[in-house]
Amino acid sequence: MLTQQITNDMKTAMKAKDSLALGTIRMLRAAIKDKEIELGKDLEDTDVIAVISKMMKQRKDAANQYMDAERPELADKENAEIKVLEVYMPEQMSDDDIHALVAAAIAETGAASMKDMGGVMGIVRTKAAGKADMGKVSAAVKAALQ
Repeated sequence: MLTQQITNDMKTAMKAKDSLALGTIRMLRAAIKDKEIELGKDLEDTDVIAVISKMMKQRKDAANQYMDAERPELADKENAEIKVLEVYMPEQMSDDDIHALVAAAIAETGAASMKDMGGVMGIVRTKAAGKADMGKVSAAVKAALQ
């Protein structure tokens, strides 16, 4: 289970005195615990991946803001934390895989215009959760439906 791997990696980071990895993993464990409390149950791996994905998005946004504010040292820290979190994510889908998934979802729903985007995204979102950037997926769906 993913939560067990995260706990083991935290112990390894402690022993190695890797402060960056340790701090990032501790924040991750806290976010997972918060989500467990919110939902009132232990998280499945798919839920943990959603938490990690959210944390990665927050760090990407922060890194972009730091770069805009000309604070590259802070952006570098955010990017280093992203690298620590990426270890727990499933292998990301290629652009070709995304386009194939979108095409299959369009065929499945019979979508013909932008009005049908919600139905297509619903199918694609469940199949690509954690494996693809939803911004890329959304752009691929829009391009296919136009």
